[in-house]
Amino acid sequence: MLITRTPDPDALPAHRGSDVPGRPCVPGPLGALRKWVAGHSIAVDACFAAGLLAFAAVHLLREHPHHPVLVWALQIGLFLPLVWRRRAALAVFALVVGVAFAQWLTGVLVPAGDFALLIALYTVAAQASLRHMLQAAAVVEVGVALATGQWAPPGDQIRMFVLLSGMTTAAAVMGLNVRNRRDRLASLEDRAARLERERDQQAQIAVAAERARIAREMHDIVTHSLSVMVALADGASYAIPASPEQAADAIGKASHVGRQALGEMQRLLGVLRGEVSETAPELADDLTANGAAERHPQPGLRQLDDLLTQVRAAGLPTELKVVGEPPPLQPGAQLAIYRVVQEALTNTRKHGGPGTTARVCLSYGERAIDVEITDDGRGRPGPQPDGHGITGMRERAALYGGEVQAGPLPTAGWRVRARFGPAVRVGAA
Repeated sequence: MLITRTPDPDALPAHRGSDVPGRPCVPGPLGALRKWVAGHSIAVDACFAAGLLAFAAVHLLREHPHHPVLVWALQIGLFLPLVWRRRAALAVFALVVGVAFAQWLTGVLVPAGDFALLIALYTVAAQASLRHMLQAAAVVEVGVALATGQWAPPGDQIRMFVLLSGMTTAAAVMGLNVRNRRDRLASLEDRAARLERERDQQAQIAVAAERARIAREMHDIVTHSLSVMVALADGASYAIPASPEQAADAIGKASHVGRQALGEMQRLLGVLRGEVSETAPELADDLTANGAAERHPQPGLRQLDDLLTQVRAAGLPTELKVVGEPPPLQPGAQLAIYRVVQEALTNTRKHGGPGTTARVCLSYGERAIDVEITDDGRGRPGPQPDGHGITGMRERAALYGGEVQAGPLPTAGWRVRARFGPAVRVGAA
């Protein structure tokens, strides 16, 4: 049982429907009525009090012809505070109890006053805390005992006391039921609101993750492919006067690299249109283009030889060493390893300087896969701050429980070392 004070049930927002599980749906007419009552609570309670007063007025003058002024004063004093019962339940209850006690002192019996006390008690039970409700019920019970002792016919006191106590209990229980129902509705409202916020947060996280993935893919594809194409184009321009055949071969290789990069870009955008549209429609709209993009397979370990061929053609001698037998790897893990090698070699080409050579070593172990790319370049004599490429490599490795370390070698050159955990294997959780 909840004992905290909550807003008036009439003030609860009405919903015609909701797509969130747990949110209550209130029919249109009932919701509109509750909304109107919540905005005109004083007017509604004033009409209610006036109706009770009119109902009781029929018996006033007939039963109390000698004290009309006192009877009317007591009657109005009992029902008038009910106009503000939703605004100040405890204060209204105290006023009604005070007038009822004055009625007992004067000995003037106003039967309709019982309804005012019960309504005030019901309001306290529906709005105030459980402690206040118990105190109010105890006060009413004292009044029941006083009224029974003064006005009950001889021999009928017990029956009258039980009857009035039952009415008191019923009023308190009805108020508690209304409050519990309101609390449940408020709890459902809060849960629905939290579910909506969590859903929005998950959508934003998905958008951020997709954008980060796009940024990594774009960076790796564009920087590597453009750097290779520029190197081949420069070599071709120098070779045209002396060796047109070598120049034509370099231009052909640059064209092949460009087509390969374009195919990867088309594959990336085509896949993301289908995936991002479900979690991030606004991001998918940014990727929309005329026609469906051709979907190409993602590069993996089998494409490492082609990658090294491109790097060598661009002027960076590179050696590949493989230790152990490669286990079945997830396609995403193969792509991550491929991109780490690609980015490391691209950085070597950009910063290693002339005459640099590189070495790629893949070591397949039972628990981990180590990828090490080293060079003997002298273009990076000391530590350098991480760029977007190293950050992307670390993010890729982290997706599969791995890590990346990058830094200068003790003598000269640079080393990038990535370790991937068991999550890269097919069937890993």
